[in-house]
Amino acid sequence: MVDSKGFWVAKKVLVTGATGFLGHWLVRYLVNEGADVAALIRDWNPQSELIRSGLVDSISAVSGMLDRYGDVERAINEHEAEIVFHLGAQAIVQMARRSPVDTFESNVRGTYHVLEACRAHRELVQCVVVASSDKAYGASASLPYTEDTPLLGRYPYDVSKSCADLLAQAYWHTYELPVAVARCGNIYGGGDLNWSRIVPGTIRSLLQNEAPVIRSDGKFTRDYLYVADVVEAYALLAEFAATRGLAGQAFNFGPEKPTPVLEVVNAIREAMGRSDIEPVVMNRAVGEIRDQYLSSQKARRLLGWVPRYTLQRGLEPTIEWYREYFRAG
Repeated sequence: MVDSKGFWVAKKVLVTGATGFLGHWLVRYLVNEGADVAALIRDWNPQSELIRSGLVDSISAVSGMLDRYGDVERAINEHEAEIVFHLGAQAIVQMARRSPVDTFESNVRGTYHVLEACRAHRELVQCVVVASSDKAYGASASLPYTEDTPLLGRYPYDVSKSCADLLAQAYWHTYELPVAVARCGNIYGGGDLNWSRIVPGTIRSLLQNEAPVIRSDGKFTRDYLYVADVVEAYALLAEFAATRGLAGQAFNFGPEKPTPVLEVVNAIREAMGRSDIEPVVMNRAVGEIRDQYLSSQKARRLLGWVPRYTLQRGLEPTIEWYREYFRAG
């Protein structure tokens, strides 16, 4: 992964959202690099890969909620966090549509609590990385999105990411809090148990000899980025923001190869040898943008970040992870 030349050794790091899909992979990387990691954990979910794998025993687990400022401030202060990765969020688009208030509480209030607690302990915090998304841009007539594309989310989840992104920028411009924003496309890989997402949902269906379900007409295009590439992006961004003057900026991370949903499903079917099972195309998607994909030229130029996994290469370990998961289940 990243050649950080010892940057993370003994570094005190706080991760929100560590029990989530990406959070677990980031924590594993940081622990392997020698960081002293703490995680703010709301619910003790035994299905979370952080807990199921036993990785939680290698970190400091801090019980608390993002929408309670005192919990966030205590985690940063007592752990003396030098680097903060703010991944904690309600991350499901359909759930946001059903429960917008809960999504705004988590994604908006939770973000300004993290930023304010970091500002209050500026003597400790060297860098904050805020997880945004391509969804923060909303619909745009001009694609791919660049970092200069306006943030114009319209649906509840998209708006929550636009708000979190703008809050991070406000804390940089107003208080010079050393914050950086990561905007990624769709992330996939082992450990994602949100079955409504197309990659894990399709794999589970095929493993259970069921037809995968596509909510849209199958032609919606997205970026699909393997989780190891995302972890590398986050680690690089934190290091460069903390040490090389790149705080206050946002970076896009994507494969620069937008792929239609149906093509992704067919790639999974082929990789699993299940071309005999045809997907069911519902054509009922609501509240979703048809085409979303990113330019990652800024990340290439300033961070030297290049994704190492094609979709086909990333699907191989992903499928194997789910095979093992269901065998053990």
